[in-house]
Amino acid sequence: MAGIKSLAKDTAVYGLSSIIGRFLNWCLVPLYTVMFPAAEYGVVTYIYSVVALVMIVLIYGMETGFFRFANHDRWKDPMEVYSTSLISLAVSSSAFLIAVCAFIGPISGWLDVPQHEDYILMMAVAVALDAFTALPFSYLRYAKRPMRFAFLKLVNIALNITLNIFFILVCPWLWEQAPGWIAWFYDPDFGIGYIFLTNLITSALNLVLLLPELRGFPYRFNGRLWREMIAYSAPLLVLGVAGIMNQTIDKILFPHLFVDKAEAMTQLGIYGANYKIAIVMVMFIQAFRFAYEPFIFAKSKDKGEDRLQSYRDAMKWFVIFSMVIFLGVMFYLDIIRHFISSSYFSGLKVVPVVMIAEFFFGVFFNLSLWYKLTDRTAWGMWLSLFGLAVTLGLNFLLVPKWGYMGCAWAAFGCYGAMMVASYVAGRVNYPIGYNVPRLAFYFLTAMALWAFSEVIAIEAHPWLTMVIRTPLLALYVLMALRLEHVGLRDLIPGRSRNK
Repeated sequence: MAGIKSLAKDTAVYGLSSIIGRFLNWCLVPLYTVMFPAAEYGVVTYIYSVVALVMIVLIYGMETGFFRFANHDRWKDPMEVYSTSLISLAVSSSAFLIAVCAFIGPISGWLDVPQHEDYILMMAVAVALDAFTALPFSYLRYAKRPMRFAFLKLVNIALNITLNIFFILVCPWLWEQAPGWIAWFYDPDFGIGYIFLTNLITSALNLVLLLPELRGFPYRFNGRLWREMIAYSAPLLVLGVAGIMNQTIDKILFPHLFVDKAEAMTQLGIYGANYKIAIVMVMFIQAFRFAYEPFIFAKSKDKGEDRLQSYRDAMKWFVIFSMVIFLGVMFYLDIIRHFISSSYFSGLKVVPVVMIAEFFFGVFFNLSLWYKLTDRTAWGMWLSLFGLAVTLGLNFLLVPKWGYMGCAWAAFGCYGAMMVASYVAGRVNYPIGYNVPRLAFYFLTAMALWAFSEVIAIEAHPWLTMVIRTPLLALYVLMALRLEHVGLRDLIPGRSRNK
């Protein structure tokens, strides 16, 4: 139980930066949806979908590889692992930037922004910087310094929010009142370009703030170590590419699959804005992942049943907290929906589908520990490729018929299939003994409460509906605590009991 408490504490700290950060970025969605038409927001959604894919390629599994080899008995010096990884990422990120500059014309044309090569150049530099700084952030997690990790993330987020507000709200107002003050740097026609410029500035700040993590040790490149890390991480690269494509390929393909080509970017903007509402589930999963990966590799050194029980407990509490988040969003969607412009409300129906899909992905991540701990990362590659095949098939089948709802259901089918396949493979290769009936009970009970809440909803009185639904959420939380023999007093810091 002590290990789970440590995992929960680290998840909470990492979640501070992840959840608060994503929440504040989430608060930018109404700004974007009010200031820019859906077609322009569709361009932002499209470019960031491609960026997410490129980011995975540029990191090529080095984060997980670093955790594995820094904890490996064969390599006594973790800093040699760290420096080898840093040099590798520095070289590959630099090569990426050179390639983008050399082929900027064809790339901007492929991304449907041939008149805005500057968008692509800004994002290329930002992505290269983010790929390199991903490892210092991983080092902070390895060194168990979640407070510095959270501080750096929050500083970055604060600058991102400030610059977005400055460029998108303050500068247009100043342009009308006193254009001479800002004419030397501000162009009112640059529009969504300021979103990308803000991203570039914050990525550069990341590098500056992480300089202490890049100094104070000798830089050594161990070729043998690097080859072993690449061999370990290569399947993770394929896994990561397939995984991020499962998340973004719907948005990349949508303009090409949607029947009305002229309307495609507008519909993609609506889908992208409503997808942001479901980001609450993604926030929790990301915070959990930051804490869970170092946790499982540290626990792998333990022996006996306690180690397996820690993995079971982690899965159980992940499911419980995920379902609390799902119910919270769905019960209070009438409030949460106002984070986007009312002109985007037609896409709200994707929210529950996307949230459950992301929950399936979180369970899949929990299950993935078996092939990471046994160095059989090829399994992760094959499972992700399987999911990608499901995603592609369902998108090609459903998007022409259902539009962006086809994207949502494709994600649901993809992550559900990956979750089931990983569980079946894990039972054979690294049985952990999850209490599946108990996990299914928590999931199905949450679904039943959500269905009941829809039945009792009073459409004309949304506030009354939310008041009625609140006891249902409290009932779920109390039921879970009772079944797990956790009292309310145990939730108070400093008064927890060891189980």
